[in-house]
Amino acid sequence: MLHDVTKTYPNGKTALRDVDLVIPEGDFVFLVGASGAGKSTLIKLLIRDEIATRGAVMLDGQDLARLNRREVPRIRRKIGIIFQDFKLLPTKTVRENVGFALEVTGTPRRQIGPAVERVLALVGLSAQAAQLPSQLSGGEQQRTAIARALVHDPRLIIADEPTGNLDPLISWEIIQLLSRINELGVTVLMATHNAEIVTALRRRVVALEDGRITRDELGAAYHRED
Repeated sequence: MLHDVTKTYPNGKTALRDVDLVIPEGDFVFLVGASGAGKSTLIKLLIRDEIATRGAVMLDGQDLARLNRREVPRIRRKIGIIFQDFKLLPTKTVRENVGFALEVTGTPRRQIGPAVERVLALVGLSAQAAQLPSQLSGGEQQRTAIARALVHDPRLIIADEPTGNLDPLISWEIIQLLSRINELGVTVLMATHNAEIVTALRRRVVALEDGRITRDELGAAYHRED
């Protein structure tokens, strides 16, 4: 996925150095590291918000740097993105927020309704479909965001600190939901500071420090165990 990738910003700051990272289909990977370690830059490269200064970023066999502008939306449809602050549209209902992700990609209207109902059932929000984000709890807002990320059947879900604004109990619900989605065959890459969740789940852990991968372990804890 990332082959010998270095990313230097115009201000001279190097955010990633010589990064090699392969994420097989169906994997569940925690991306950990302090603020400023390079997690956000790595995510931006994967969704082609940024282009590597050196090296190749590949998704489904395609070099993202070589795509022309018209091809970017098609590649992004293979990726679902979940943010810490949900990024829901406040004037749209749960159902409309999720459906909007399909509307903007030109999905035929007759397909949108069934797809939205399917993912709302998956995340347990069918009963809240007509509510606005302001009527939902934080956990329900994040589940709406997960439904929106899932509605176009992505191959990869990228979750950037998805439990950052949630209390511990709700955080566990969100993680269990992401685990269930992973069991359905969707690859999950989750950037997090939550040591407790990472250590409890014992999945693959990739640690970044000063833009370099310092650890890539299966069945690992948040912190190195020596």
